[in-house]
Amino acid sequence: MDLRQLEYFVRVAELGGFTRASAALGVAQPALSRQVRLLEVELRQNLLARDGRGAVPTDAGRLLLAHARGILHQVARAREELGRVRGALAGRVAVGFPPSLARLLTVPLTRAFRSQMPDATISIGEGLSAAMQESLVNGRLDIAVLYNVRPCPELDIMALQREDLFLVQKRTGNQPEGVAATSITLKALARLPLVIPSRPNAIRMQVESEMAGIGCRPVIALEIDGVSAILDLVADGAGCAVLSRNAVTNSVKPSSYTLRAIRGPALRTQISMAASSQRPATLTQQATQNLIRDTLANIMDKA
Repeated sequence: MDLRQLEYFVRVAELGGFTRASAALGVAQPALSRQVRLLEVELRQNLLARDGRGAVPTDAGRLLLAHARGILHQVARAREELGRVRGALAGRVAVGFPPSLARLLTVPLTRAFRSQMPDATISIGEGLSAAMQESLVNGRLDIAVLYNVRPCPELDIMALQREDLFLVQKRTGNQPEGVAATSITLKALARLPLVIPSRPNAIRMQVESEMAGIGCRPVIALEIDGVSAILDLVADGAGCAVLSRNAVTNSVKPSSYTLRAIRGPALRTQISMAASSQRPATLTQQATQNLIRDTLANIMDKA
């Protein structure tokens, strides 16, 4: 198999057609089509189902796509390791953050990355912890910051910080901004309508687990997967939320909310950093992990 053909096939499969892939790769569409067809002839399989709307992988194509991504990822790593011989931290690192942390970390991390590793590139995406774990295993992500991740053989996990969760309510009248003086028990919280993400979101699972431990269940007003949308609904009076202080203070209008500490028991999430245990981390990835750890620690110390 030719690496160029694999790259062309992956881009066509991911972008859903030859026209978009041609533009993304900077390759003439006839040449792109010819190379993908040569790959199909070599493998004696139809890899793409072509129609007037584009091209989608066949069953064989989906199987090759999973392998091809890993192959291309390893080739990129080999090039990076060869670059290390020149004394340079180079290559590309793909990082994933939960939405609530992406707003906090993206700008300072990118600034530090560019300063310390000018020959390398970083790609940052957002996602739910469960989806990012899968992306770590299949090679689409190199590093992910996750909430309440459970140990598993496929991942190397490093604990970073513990973060308190608060009851977030719409601010009314003369209520002060920020954290209110009065706290709320978890049992009392179980009687309030919550706007909360759907399972298997880490905060949702933790709220349900802790409430089950005291013989309660949450009252779910709405299931919404997205911090910004949850806060908009809380501000509109649809219910309350359970979120970190940083998620609120970094929202568009933090003055719209009041926060109350939760006790009996307190709710805390574990923030961890994970990488695949199946692939050795390159020096650039190791340096990026150190940057993520230090950047998060600086932000939490100032909170």
